Formats: sequence, structure tokens, C-alpha cells
Amino acid sequence: MATAVKESRPGYGQLLRTPGAWTFLLPGFLARQPFAMLTISIVLLVESTTGSYGTAGAVSAATGISMALFAPQCGKLADRFGQRAVLLPGVLVHAVGVSVLIALALAHAPLWALFAVAVPTGASTPQVGPMVRARWAARLGGSPLMPTAAAFESVTDEFTFVVGPVLATALCTGVHPAAGLVAEAALTLAGGLLFATQKRSQPPVHRAGAGDKPRVSALSVPGVRVLIAAFLGIGAVFGGMQVSLTALTQDIGQPGINGVLYGIFAGGNMLAGIACGAIAWKIGPRRRLLTAYGLLALATTPLWAVTSVPLLGAVGLLVGLCIAPALITGYTLVDSLVPATARTEAFTWLTGSVALGQAAASTFAGQLADRFGPSTGFLVPLAGTALAFVVLMTLRARLVPHSSTVIASQGGGAEAPATGLESREREQQLASS
Repeated sequence: MATAVKESRPGYGQLLRTPGAWTFLLPGFLARQPFAMLTISIVLLVESTTGSYGTAGAVSAATGISMALFAPQCGKLADRFGQRAVLLPGVLVHAVGVSVLIALALAHAPLWALFAVAVPTGASTPQVGPMVRARWAARLGGSPLMPTAAAFESVTDEFTFVVGPVLATALCTGVHPAAGLVAEAALTLAGGLLFATQKRSQPPVHRAGAGDKPRVSALSVPGVRVLIAAFLGIGAVFGGMQVSLTALTQDIGQPGINGVLYGIFAGGNMLAGIACGAIAWKIGPRRRLLTAYGLLALATTPLWAVTSVPLLGAVGLLVGLCIAPALITGYTLVDSLVPATARTEAFTWLTGSVALGQAAASTFAGQLADRFGPSTGFLVPLAGTALAFVVLMTLRARLVPHSSTVIASQGGGAEAPATGLESREREQQLASS
């Protein structure tokens, strides 16, 4: 009886006692830190050498777009050949790309040269977050701890978005404009190599046999495509906030508080993530996603009209509080929508979508800030989340998993006894959605 109660109320303590978890959690935490430093470091470096937020946002966008396009391919390769085989060459290429980008920016190279280097730099960005999530999924299977793991990973991601921008801004404004990218490359190399050495915890490689069915692509799952649209909108919030906060704080002569304001925004995200993982939810994930996303779109509405720094911090905190529930629920849905053989690919599609939305938002927000003033860049998060919310509401029926997908995600016939429980859970999801 005690065991049953313990399993019905999973929490962070139980999750962190999962055998072997710490062997990939600590290296994964170090390796994902640079992810939050890359785009803001590019914006600060390129703006310092060109004097244009539009140019800085465009170069940052080129990095994010290439990251978004190549991340799912890296995830697919990791599912097929193993995470180590993808990480080792990736971190080396990324470190070289960042080094060349720094050299070109400081030499005032033409814009096309910065774009040419930004593409491989973004494409080689290690997708450590999705890889950690795939390791959790491989360890936990269909355990009730999976939503807790998704919340824990969102908290970890958001903690990096608290630390990363603050660290990058402090280095770029207090040490040297290129110091943020130097630190990003060093952390990527050290953390990525350390994470790659953890071979025992990586998910099994899914090699196709002679009699196996064709491999399912995560992108062929309708629900994944809907989640991609949702995560594009979330990326628009990140990108629009980064560029607009940078432009606004520069405009008012207080560039040092940029990292603090973005840290408050990301801190709200982190706090909401902690709460989401601690709550025993009574409503289905689809309804949670729609509710959280509607609140997120609403919270971004006043950003463009706020000029007071304290008030901007308060509104940014509110926006951050609304992001985590949407992110966590989206990642949780992947476990039921996508077969295990395509899980890393699915996670990288979502992470890549955030990067793509961030890249597009950085470009548009930078152009708006240059032409119409820094506050207008905050219109980008509003537009991105509003459009994504319309897509979610229109296509919400695709976010309910089919029974065949659930069986495949649990590993086929070996998990047949659990399908009755999964069926009842799906019925409850439908009822509560």
C-alpha cells in the first residue's frame, strides 16, 4: 500500500533517486549552459562592432535558423547511431565556428562573411537538452515520473536562461564584447565532451533490422507538427525579449541591467516550472497546454507599452511564469505522441522550433527597434504567441495520442499488460480536455 501511494504521488526527490540519473544530469547541466549564452552573446558582439541592432539580430537569426533546421537531423542521427557519435564531432565544429565568428566580427568583416560562419556555428550547437530528455524517457519508460522529469528539465533549462544571459551580458559589457562567445565556446567544448563520455545512460540505438517496419519520423506525427507551431511562438517570446530588452536598456543608458531584467523573466519561468512539477494535475495535458498558452499570449500584450524599468521587470516576470507550463506540457505530450525510436528527433524538433522562433523574432524585433524605437520590438512576442495560440485552438484534436502510438512508445508487445491502464488514461485525457 505504501508503495502504491508513493508511486501515485511522484516528486522531485523520487525522480532524482532514479538509478544512474546523476551520471548524465550533472554533465548535461554543464553542457547546456552555452545554449542560453549563444544568441545574446552574438547580439552584443555584433552590435558593438556594427552599431546596428538589426544587423546583430540578423546574424543571431542566421545562427538560430541553422540550429533549428539541423537540430532534428542531429536528433535523428542520435536515435540511429547514438548520442556520443553525434556529440563528439559536433562540439568540435561548434567551438571552431564560434572562434572564427569572433575573429570576423572583431575584424569588421562584411555581413555575408558573418552569415557564412553563423550557419555552421548554429548547425553544430549541441542538442544536450533533448538528449537528456531522451535519457529520462529511456530510464523511466511509461512511469508516472515522466511529467515530473519534463518539469525538472524545464526548470533546468530555465535556470540556464537565468544564468546564461546574465553571465554573457556581464562578460560582454564588463570584460570585452567577445568575452561572452569565448566563454560559450569553452563551456560547449568541456561540457559536451564530458556528457558524451556517459555512454551507459544513453538510450539504446534503434537500428533497423531486415524484417522491421519502416522507421517513423517524428515529423509525420500530426501532434508534433502542432507542438512545433506552439514552440515557434515560445521562441518568439525569447528572441523578442532578448533583443528588445537589450535595445531598451541601451536607449535609457543602463545597459548593465539588461541581464538582470532577462534574468527576472527567466526566473519566473523557472519558478513556474518548479511548481508545475510539484502539482498533481487533475486536468489533462491538452487542456493545460491551451490554458497556459492563452495566458501567455495575454501576458505579452502590455510589454510594448511599458517604459518603466520596475514595471517592465514585473511584466517580464508574469510572462516568464506563463511560459513554463506550456513548455512542460508540450514536452510531456511527446512521450505519448511519438514512438521511442523517434523520441530524440521529436525533442530536437521542439527545441529547434524554439530556436527558429527566437531567430525570427530577433530579426523582426531588431528591425523594429532600429526604425521605430526599442519598445516596438516587444510587439513580436505578442504577435508570435497570438498566432500560435490560434493554431493550437484550431488543431487541438491532433494532440490526443492514438493507441498504436502509445503501444509503440512503450516498446511494443513487451509492454502489453500496461495498455489497459494507458487506455483509461487516454479516456481521462479526452474527458478532461
